[in-house]
Amino acid sequence: MTNINHDMAQVHARQLLGAYALFKDFEPAVLDALLQLSRVVRASAGDILFREGAPASSYLLVMQGKVEILRFGANGDEKIFGLLGEGQVAADAAMFMPHGRYPMTARAQGSAQVCLLGRQQLHECCRRYPDLALRLLAQLSQRVYQRVNEVDWVISSSAAQRLAVYMLNLAGPVGREINMPVNQRQLAARLGMRPETLNRLFSKWQEDGWISGRQRDWTLLDAEALQQVAGDSRRLF
Repeated sequence: MTNINHDMAQVHARQLLGAYALFKDFEPAVLDALLQLSRVVRASAGDILFREGAPASSYLLVMQGKVEILRFGANGDEKIFGLLGEGQVAADAAMFMPHGRYPMTARAQGSAQVCLLGRQQLHECCRRYPDLALRLLAQLSQRVYQRVNEVDWVISSSAAQRLAVYMLNLAGPVGREINMPVNQRQLAARLGMRPETLNRLFSKWQEDGWISGRQRDWTLLDAEALQQVAGDSRRLF
């Protein structure tokens, strides 16, 4: 990673931070305080922006490109928990964890530009601006609620239902073309199934004429069929 030291990068970071839901509509002094001592860095594909278990000294704002949030299992397999794009923030919750360490790893998916913001500055802003602390608490509570729904969904649904929901969500209400943000091994881990199960579902649905494609690029040929598979397991979260 390389530091970027120019005013335009800081201006862009300030604009994105001000548009982020957590900090939106706060007075300029709040943004200035949050950005104090921040730094903008450029990362290449595969660069680690922060690592699980390392001291959580800063959180990041994605300015360009994509950043994967992941964890490595005991056998070395990785599970992608999120893929963040421009204007999204990662590890803000980690700034308040008692153990003071990152619970996950952040990695640039391709070339990316991020702004690293300090833990201390965020803590100080929460002390000075109670509305910010309350908004942060509400956001973290919503995340907990979403994770509970996700766990319940994985437990109560079938592998086919989870894959159908995932593809329909990526396609959107009128979409047909799908580009998977992760590879098939990562997708299988994310959906709580074996890679072999995922491959069998893709193969069967292609034989049935519901989808076509390979690897990360797919086309929905029969969205209604996938909607029937998804059934009542499709949740809004």
